[in-house]
Amino acid sequence: MEIKLSKKIMSKLGKTNAEFNLIEEGDKILVGLSGGKDSLTMVHALKEQQRRAAFKFEFIAVTVGYGMGENFDRLIEHCKEHEIPHIIHDTQIFDLAEEKIRKNSSFCSFFSRMRRGTLYGLAEKLGCNKLALGHHLDDAVESFFMNFIYNGQMRSLAPKYKAGNGLIVIRPLIQMRERQLAAAAVENSMPTVGDEACPAMRFDVKMPHARASTKEMLAKMEKEFPSLFTSLNAAFKNISVDSFFMKED
Repeated sequence: MEIKLSKKIMSKLGKTNAEFNLIEEGDKILVGLSGGKDSLTMVHALKEQQRRAAFKFEFIAVTVGYGMGENFDRLIEHCKEHEIPHIIHDTQIFDLAEEKIRKNSSFCSFFSRMRRGTLYGLAEKLGCNKLALGHHLDDAVESFFMNFIYNGQMRSLAPKYKAGNGLIVIRPLIQMRERQLAAAAVENSMPTVGDEACPAMRFDVKMPHARASTKEMLAKMEKEFPSLFTSLNAAFKNISVDSFFMKED
């Protein structure tokens, strides 16, 4: 089945890329492909951008296995069908996590850190100069409010940043809404991987409430203020640092 992404998605991808210089001539990009709606839509958008762009770049999609006996057969077949370079990288992150998670209920951040570290190492090994992650605008806004409410920080997700090892991390979908990506996955019958591949589901621990509560709060706010996410997207680029409680150097 041919994958057809909307003009809105491809237009937003192109504008975000131009605005932040995410993908450039000669880049070799490792794309984190979990198999969820966001990363699957991203890998197809990059494939289409590769076809359209005036500059040349390469990418390889990498799926990190946690060592839980996950079945990625449908994802592997999908990537083959659409000529998407793809590898599965198996790890023992799940076994390593068991002891720590009994002591620390923040298992989502643990797995996220471990997966990110694995991708950093693989990017270096495969000769990639950039790592593409599938975070979208909803993720950025949720992260902002979670840091604001729970950590007392004004912090979100950058479209582009340099990791400690020099790798450039990019987020091509950062100005798109989650519902746009979900719709693209459904419309194209993508073989999305769901909660069955989430390691948290294998642990008898209380699910973290912060993100769910933040999502619920933002949904209520957006009903009252429909332009909320548009305004926040603009605000993230228009920060008046000198209006906050900053000490002078």
